Amino acid sequence: MNDIEVKTMSEFLSEGKEPDFLFWVGSAGSFDDRAKKITKAFVKILNVANISFGVLGTEESSSGDVAKRAGNEFLFQMQALSNIEILNGYNVKNILTTCPHSFNTFKNEYASLGGKFNVRHHSEFIIYLIKEKKISLSNNIKGKRITYHDPCYLGRANNIYSEPREVIKSLGVNMVEMKRSKRKSFCCGAGGAQMFKEPEKGFQDININRTEEALSLNPDIIATGCPFCNTMMTDGVKSVDEGSASVMDIAELIAENLLC
Repeated sequence: MNDIEVKTMSEFLSEGKEPDFLFWVGSAGSFDDRAKKITKAFVKILNVANISFGVLGTEESSSGDVAKRAGNEFLFQMQALSNIEILNGYNVKNILTTCPHSFNTFKNEYASLGGKFNVRHHSEFIIYLIKEKKISLSNNIKGKRITYHDPCYLGRANNIYSEPREVIKSLGVNMVEMKRSKRKSFCCGAGGAQMFKEPEKGFQDININRTEEALSLNPDIIATGCPFCNTMMTDGVKSVDEGSASVMDIAELIAENLLC
């Protein structure tokens, strides 16, 4: 993908500057090949919108979310305190992230440890860019049938339901809702460190159950707002009916339909 330009916070510091935002890439967005595409898509959007942002690069570690959900509070606090020290060292005030898990952790769990930041999920920031006319969109997928899966840590944990839907609807698509959506949405099966557990024999995998619900609407695209949800729904489509629908993050939908 072109339009990729990223500077680290240390590079900004060496120039005597501070960016307006820190983009927290997250573990999935840094190391998982599929999630890297989401990272690149969001960076493309930020660059087209001429947003001043930096990343930590090799200084970025885990947010500690998985450790906390798995019950290791000691490890979580070690991770959090280390991250807070680095972020405060760069005078970070505003954080952007494509991962609801990182978003929730920074927003709701770092403040008590000394990390007070203004945190935005990329769906919130993208709809801001659209409304402020900082980016313009094509109608290349106008009329496509799209359903959106609510990430648990974005929806029920933080009451963010409208922004991702506004982003999707801005493309002129036909949006269809699953029966279990918004506050009554069903988990993709990855949260609470469950992504790293083997499924139990004799029980249907959670992501298969959710994927079947999504595919029952005959969508062209299943939209997600979380790299973990994306993985679980992608695997679900491969297992249930491979090729029947694409699974795309909202950042990818926007990046592929930018009028640059």
